[in-house]
Amino acid sequence: MNLVEEQFGGAPVSLHELRFVEQGRDVLVVPPGASRPFDPLKQQWAFSFEPAKPRSAKVHALKGPSPEEFFQAALDCETDPERLPQAVDSYRQALRLSPNWIDAHINLGVALYQMGRIDDARMEFAAAVELDPMSGISRYNLGCVLEEQGHIDQAIEHLRRAARAMPAHADVHFNLARAYEKRGDRQMARTEWLTYLRHAPSGVWAEQARAHLGQMTAARRKANKAPIPFPGKQ
Repeated sequence: MNLVEEQFGGAPVSLHELRFVEQGRDVLVVPPGASRPFDPLKQQWAFSFEPAKPRSAKVHALKGPSPEEFFQAALDCETDPERLPQAVDSYRQALRLSPNWIDAHINLGVALYQMGRIDDARMEFAAAVELDPMSGISRYNLGCVLEEQGHIDQAIEHLRRAARAMPAHADVHFNLARAYEKRGDRQMARTEWLTYLRHAPSGVWAEQARAHLGQMTAARRKANKAPIPFPGKQ
């Protein structure tokens, strides 16, 4: 008490006029009318505690689920078609906290596609490609959506880059063959059908690939048997 009285002019100070604050192992005193605590032993003012309030608010805000927890919640939901909207919401929450998470963009795009929201799915796949242009799965998904929407040239570009990144991924070659066929490039389509069958001879789309190759072979044979028109006389 004497140290506090000496610091403030020696005027007597009663105990009930003081406020005491713990800071670590020290006990600080807040004298009457003061807004900052005073350390009587060190004979100096301590830092005000007011600036800590914004930090406390920030810490409180970070107590919610992490991006990983939102991501896992989305994975748990997307196995049930009826819970796809919840999966979409959880993926968006994960991306709100971690906007550059490529896997979240890809999975969100897949969930949106399954819900029939093709344009929104394309936006998510495009975002994933922008974040990592070398991502084969991002290119593949974007190419498939573009092919479905009729943007064949763009689809081929992305699917070709996906094939370079994932040469053993059979489905990439299957979809690239479809895109080439839609563009009328039969030779390139045939090459991709054969590549698909080389990687997945018993795959889900193997019968379709063989059917397309059979149709191409039949068309080529028919073309070879067509009579050559005799030149007309002058």
